[in-house]
This record gives sequence, C-alpha cells and structure tokens, in this order.
Amino acid sequence: MTTTEHRTGNGDTLLTTDARPRYRSALEWVAGLVDRVRPAQLHDPTPCTEFDVEGLLRHIVATVDKIRVIGTGGSPFTMPFQVPSAPDYPAALAEARERMWAVWSDDALLDREMTVPWGTVPGRGALWGYVNEILVHGWDLAVATGQPSEADAGVAGEMLAVARRLIPDEGRGGDYPFAPAVQPEPGAGPTERLANWSGRRR
Repeated sequence: MTTTEHRTGNGDTLLTTDARPRYRSALEWVAGLVDRVRPAQLHDPTPCTEFDVEGLLRHIVATVDKIRVIGTGGSPFTMPFQVPSAPDYPAALAEARERMWAVWSDDALLDREMTVPWGTVPGRGALWGYVNEILVHGWDLAVATGQPSEADAGVAGEMLAVARRLIPDEGRGGDYPFAPAVQPEPGAGPTERLANWSGRRR
C-alpha cells in the first residue's frame, strides 16, 4: 500500500463522503488539458482504444452532460456516448460544467437514489463513478497529447481506493466493460495507477 492510499483510507468509507470537491478538482485539471490540445493532435491515438483525441474530447463533454441528467433524475441511457463535433471543445466543456454544477449544487442530491449505468445508487456513489471517469479519461488525454498526466495526488489516491471497491479485479470483460488491471510501472503516480486499474497502459 502506498503512502497516499494509506492516508486516504478505504473505499467503503470514502463512498459515504461528498465527492463534489473531488469532481471539481478533476474537472479543472481536465479543462486545462483540453485547453492545450492542438488542432494537429485531434486525430492522434489515445490509450483508450475506442477513441482518437477528438473522439475522447467528445466523450469527455458527454460524460459531464450525463451526470447532470442523472442528477435531475433522468436516465443515463437517454444520453449520447459522445457529443457532436464542436469547433471549440474548451467552450463546450465549460458550458457542460456550468450546466452540471447548476444541478449538483443541491446537497439533497447526495442521498437521493439515482439510476446510473451500473445500477441504482445514492448520489454520492453516482458522482464518485464520474470522478473515476474524468480522471481516467484525463490521463488518456494527457498521455495522448504529451501533457503532464498526474492530477491532484490526494484526489487520485482517494479515487483509486474507491475504484478498488467499485471496480473489482475479478470478472472483467464481456458485459463488464473493463479490461484486466495493468501492473503499474515503477514510480507510477496515483492517476496512472488509477488508469492502470481500469486496464490502461501507455
């Protein structure tokens, strides 16, 4: 167990906390990455084999839209996997974030049961799932575009502890949309180890 993992505690305990500050931190990190993507990089590959850089940008914006709709009591299954191509992805992400926080500023959402792609959970658990989503895809984007690939170490360490609870290593593949976990490289930071847990490698 690393120092960060020890300090941040276990995933079961963290799942009862308010993930909004963690999501805000993760989104701010990813917004900075999106701002620095160059047009010439849009068709470059990423560690997420489903997407090139532009496809990943379209998916990142879609995930923020999706957690907004989940917070309103809507179904995530009505939302697209990717938004349409946009001329300005930083602006598209900023708009999605603003609309999402207008919903999630309500403290009552944290204990409200919500439908998410993996079942029905309290809002706290729903939001933790999207902290994982944005951190892992942020790592994908950073690696693909040659940017620093570590988010805030405390947030990523907490998310790794939660991910080990939410995404067990057993039974992956098939209907369970995660590849087998990858052994981290020596010296890998907590964001990279989180990506490794989701089956990502550089």
